[in-house]
Amino acid sequence: MSSLGTYFDTAVKAGASDIHLVAGEFPMIRVEGVLTNIAEKELTETIVTTLVNELLSSDQRKAFEEKKDADVSYEHGDVRFRVNVHSQDGKMGIAARIIPKTIPTPEQLRFEPVLLDAPNLLDGLVLVVGPTGHGKSTTIASMIEEINKTRKAHIMTIEDPIEFVFEDKESLIEQREIGIDTPSFASALKHVLRQDPDVVVVGEMRDPETIATVLTAAETGHLVFSTLHTSSAAEAIERIVDVFEGAKQKQVLIQLSAVLRVVVSQQLIPTVDGKRVVAREILINTPAVSNLIRENNIAQIGSVLQTNAKEGMISIGRAVEALEKEGLIDEETAKKRTEKQRKA
Repeated sequence: MSSLGTYFDTAVKAGASDIHLVAGEFPMIRVEGVLTNIAEKELTETIVTTLVNELLSSDQRKAFEEKKDADVSYEHGDVRFRVNVHSQDGKMGIAARIIPKTIPTPEQLRFEPVLLDAPNLLDGLVLVVGPTGHGKSTTIASMIEEINKTRKAHIMTIEDPIEFVFEDKESLIEQREIGIDTPSFASALKHVLRQDPDVVVVGEMRDPETIATVLTAAETGHLVFSTLHTSSAAEAIERIVDVFEGAKQKQVLIQLSAVLRVVVSQQLIPTVDGKRVVAREILINTPAVSNLIRENNIAQIGSVLQTNAKEGMISIGRAVEALEKEGLIDEETAKKRTEKQRKA
């Protein structure tokens, strides 16, 4: 087994979510959150270099040699992959995420009522947060596909790289890839409001300029979806606010309190049958939450989550407890997840 296609075929056949091809290590795939060897020999530096040359164009290779990281999309057969090429211990490594060809439906993703309603929003900011590899992009893609199926909207996505590929139904969808269609999120967002969008998807809010422009887009009548790598809804708000200082921070607090619609913090949890199921913490920007954000009392948001179930809010503790009651996860797994959240 030495060609890139062979490794990818093996991963797809096994139902893997990720593939890891690292010089000096065994080739591995991740199935339901568990890493597994798929060969008896370690990969040599020569083999991994050959695989990287299959993946990267000459321009991408030059960029990789300069930055030691490259994010690209790759198609093998009818399957798409989100691929990161990186340097480790002076050698190269490849991490590839398999992108399902079909966008999962809200029912398949076990959407809560609040998420079912999110595609009906006309403006504001919807944040989906959580660790890497826990389905943030999939959740957003499912909501965007619902908009695509139900209303005439101009949807612009800015991604690094493009993951799910949409086909126009009721909506007009344009997908822009960082490094190919635009140099950066900030650069793309600088011009997006001149492109007459109704809905904007920003793959990740990475820097102050991107965050500020996202808030402005949401403030000026657009519906914006984006992600952050945080472990809770409150932490996501803290992350956005802490990027700024002084008068700018006060302005961001006011903007965020006005434009935020919902924050979804999700994690995939091992089930009793060896698969994974999503647990979601959901924060809705009610008038009480909006006031806490505006006054920078973000530390109190956790208690609001605990006491506002009737508003549709769900704490991660309640989400995990519900999964245990359904028999999807066992008591030990539930206990570990709730303890981990309390420490975080």
